[in-house]
Amino acid sequence: MISLSRIISNQTLVGRWCTPNTQSSREVLTVFRAFRNQSSTFLKAKNGGRPLVKHFATAAAELTPVPQSKWVGRWLGTCAGMCFGAVVLGGLTRLTESGLSMVHWSAFGERPPLSRAEWEKEFEKYKEFPEYKQLKQGISLEEFKFIWNMEYGHRMWGRLIGAAFVIPAVIFWRKGYFNSAMKKRVMLFGTLLGCQGLLGWYMVKSGLEDRFHGESDVPRVSQYRLAAHLGSAFVLYSLFFWTSLQFLLPAQAMNATKAAIRFRRLAHATKGIIFLTALSGAFVAGLDAGLVYNSYPLMADRLIPDDLLALSPKLRNFTENPTTVQWDHRNMAHLTGLSATAIWLLSRRVNLPPRAHLAANALFGMALVQMSLGIATLLFYVPTPLASSHQAGSLALLSTALWLSHELRKLKYVPK
Repeated sequence: MISLSRIISNQTLVGRWCTPNTQSSREVLTVFRAFRNQSSTFLKAKNGGRPLVKHFATAAAELTPVPQSKWVGRWLGTCAGMCFGAVVLGGLTRLTESGLSMVHWSAFGERPPLSRAEWEKEFEKYKEFPEYKQLKQGISLEEFKFIWNMEYGHRMWGRLIGAAFVIPAVIFWRKGYFNSAMKKRVMLFGTLLGCQGLLGWYMVKSGLEDRFHGESDVPRVSQYRLAAHLGSAFVLYSLFFWTSLQFLLPAQAMNATKAAIRFRRLAHATKGIIFLTALSGAFVAGLDAGLVYNSYPLMADRLIPDDLLALSPKLRNFTENPTTVQWDHRNMAHLTGLSATAIWLLSRRVNLPPRAHLAANALFGMALVQMSLGIATLLFYVPTPLASSHQAGSLALLSTALWLSHELRKLKYVPK
């Protein structure tokens, strides 16, 4: 490799000791300039046609692992991990039917009862709402303590995420660790965190309303609000995780063929399918749709059950009919599995960055695990450990898809 600093220093020496008033000086300068131009052309060719200095500046700005960037990446990765934990804890809260045990909400937290008298007072508040009157009449104070503590733990974990985000964000901001683009992203993260807490209470409030009067009505949160709450949690996690990868594991630049560009498009599409499948799972959870048609692959020995479109108008079935909601989720899962398989098979034929091959293998493996968990959860009538693992698996699967998309970010098509 020809040293750029050596070329510049040689030019300085030539200009210092050779004056352009002599024939020999002009000849030396002519030879030097020709050499410099050839060197520059060579370096540009080796660098894909980009000026060397500009390339180095871009690389330094994007890829150099300075300590500040590493700390920002670790902070965002921690926030992503805590969001993952919040999704798992929220799923357990729902599966243990604990989400409606706390009938009030405060932005800055609630103090837990400390004496038996305080617990009994809290229990009496709970008895005024539909869940106790229609589902849990006669539960003991100790049983109430369990479900209350489950919901309290979920809420406090959410507030802990807020503290883990805000305090380091303020410190890093004041120390100048963020550029203008990152500042905008941090503001977006903070806004989404605040909205997530408000959306959580908005969801819980739907289960406390006096609207369950039909014979088959069961006091529970709105499946629409549950899907919005879970979907926003997935979005927030994805943003944290994606941004942390940019700091901790920068994507590798690579010239790509048309096949690699098409592969990247498929990876993005698969990522979207995984997200939509998880969102359809929120409707399954909200309607307890996992407790109908506990067989696989057929539903009551049919590919299409009789009551698939039992409600009117027909569009209601896709969000309010447990049969249709489960059927949708099954087929979205099938589409996810096919997409992950296609990703894995194509990755073996396309020239990709090394870590992209690893991410494609991880995506395929996690898809197999997730489908196995889903089928087992259905066949065993939604036991809490399996159902919780299935929900966590959906976020793990989305993580592998995000990782793969991240590794393909810097593919650049070069025509042959």
